[in-house]
Amino acid sequence: MENDRSPQLPPKFVFGIKGEDLFEALCSEYFLYEGFKAVRRNGGSAGIDLQTIQDFEANLKKELQDLRDELEDWTYEPRPVRRVEILKPDGVGVRLLGIPCIRDRVVQATIKALIEPLLDPQFSKHSYGFRPGKNQRQAVEAAQEIVQGRGKEIVVDIDLSKFFDRINHDRLIYRLSERISDKRILRLIGKTLRSGIMENGTVKPTNEGSIQGSPLSPILSNVVLDELDKELESRGLEFCRFADDCNIFVKTKKSGQRVMGSVRKFIERKLKLVVNEEKSKVARTSEVKFLGMTIVEGMIAISKKSYLKAMKVVKELTPRGTNLKLEATIEEINKWYRGWSQYYSMTQFPAQFGAIEAHIRRRLRARLVDQQKKRRNLFRKLKQRGVSHKMAAKAAFSNKKRWALSHTRAVEKAFPNKWFIQEMGLFIRSKEAHPHWNDRNMWVSLT
Repeated sequence: MENDRSPQLPPKFVFGIKGEDLFEALCSEYFLYEGFKAVRRNGGSAGIDLQTIQDFEANLKKELQDLRDELEDWTYEPRPVRRVEILKPDGVGVRLLGIPCIRDRVVQATIKALIEPLLDPQFSKHSYGFRPGKNQRQAVEAAQEIVQGRGKEIVVDIDLSKFFDRINHDRLIYRLSERISDKRILRLIGKTLRSGIMENGTVKPTNEGSIQGSPLSPILSNVVLDELDKELESRGLEFCRFADDCNIFVKTKKSGQRVMGSVRKFIERKLKLVVNEEKSKVARTSEVKFLGMTIVEGMIAISKKSYLKAMKVVKELTPRGTNLKLEATIEEINKWYRGWSQYYSMTQFPAQFGAIEAHIRRRLRARLVDQQKKRRNLFRKLKQRGVSHKMAAKAAFSNKKRWALSHTRAVEKAFPNKWFIQEMGLFIRSKEAHPHWNDRNMWVSLT
């Protein structure tokens, strides 16, 4: 249905969509097709009906016509989502996700596109998650501005326990009704929220919560937490929020404790949510992780937790005793490191990248040493790579193990940084030039 075969925008909506006409727009093939394109861009696996995006697209015109007909005569029923578990980023515990069927994702993506222009302009400017034109970097830089510009170095770090699972449906629909006049759209959103979860062949009802994995979930979460934003603004508090990750900035620990207590009461009594006491805290900015970053003496750095996790990934990508060729290992490392370092390039300390890259090279050198099996083989290899007889012998015939050998002058000369980068294609981020970066040799102490 691309290009000439794509559905045309109905004349009624050429000059925009009125609030009371949202349902008519949803029932048009044009907007459903736009919803499908959003689903296709995001990808994802099949729901409980096992229909893939490719299957849906193979009969796209009929699928969209069927959806339109079901919506118009109110026979459309969202199916239960497929429950999946993914390991949390810190490796501790799992996050529960729900995968809706493709047809339901199309409807939800279309609803999102229609209601977002009505909802987003009214959200707080301090909210950065899942919003057009907003991102994590802006949130972290806004936090830095508060710390640098206003001297507020104490953070009230609020963690919501199982936020998406505990959203109150009645309260959410009421909040939506304040901004969306078309009751039919509200009814559909309510049906989607209550569609249920299929786990081990059994359908469980969803009387609360918004399924993570639904195209609607991010914007609905912002509707819920916008009430928190407005409360914080009314109190004159400075804060940054990205989804359910909220940091409030104050000048003293005493005021931080006071804010923590009053905001906790608001969240639990008014929003009907639960604050995670173990993960929430009042601390200096250098002791708090926000979107993987931390602010140390007013500057942005990769947090200690994120940094150590990266080192763990490096170890997993460079295991001992592998049969994988060096080229294949470097390809896997590059695939991970390009994406990881692109996000974390908001740090002002390129030395953090330099340390990770040095660790990668050292682990690869240790593998090259290990592959020689015997000391005399290592001696020959070092000489072949241009190391002097004396230096090669001193390293190869020492009592040092593979890890210690990987950091000797002989091995580093045989396999220099330049060789890894230029000949083997190892990707390096630390040598780039960014205006916000400090000197490459400037280190940061993380707590």
